[in-house]
Amino acid sequence: MNKAVFFDRDGTVIKNVHYNADPGKVQLNTYAGASLRQLRKAGYKIVIVTNQSGIALGYFTQEQLGEVNKAMMRLLEKEGVLVDGLYYCPHYAGGVVSEYAIACDCRKPAPGMILQASRERGIQLAGSWMIGDIADDITAGHRAGCSTILLDPSGEEMRKIGMASLKNQQPDYCAADLQEAADIILSPFT
Repeated sequence: MNKAVFFDRDGTVIKNVHYNADPGKVQLNTYAGASLRQLRKAGYKIVIVTNQSGIALGYFTQEQLGEVNKAMMRLLEKEGVLVDGLYYCPHYAGGVVSEYAIACDCRKPAPGMILQASRERGIQLAGSWMIGDIADDITAGHRAGCSTILLDPSGEEMRKIGMASLKNQQPDYCAADLQEAADIILSPFT
């Protein structure tokens, strides 16, 4: 089976720096290197899917985003992690840059980036996982047919999801960090 773990970028793989356009501010989240390496070794492809509305809002360019992504990839490579794919959505309907100020099917909670990666990389979505830190990540994963894990160390996001009472926002599992998420995926009881 050709399966993958899809990861949100900001707040999941790297520390969340709001609308970051500075590669010098990129830091891996705790356990990112070890857990992604562990999942890769277990046979999962590693794919990052990230909304980047800062492009549509005019906060940074695609070139600046590319530099931030390169900084993240260098940090992951130093940890021995090979990333199989990186997909980003530059769109946001309320944006100010007209070519990106559109509704699309790639912006999470839509599953477009996951479905694109599946097609391009031959990934079977049943048996694959989506890990993220907000409800939109979970919804995108469910819509694509993946199992989901919400990274929620404080429990705050689950409180928001619980109040919304939307079935497709309910994660299959919650984890405090990426190591716990990897342990869930690799558990023989999952």
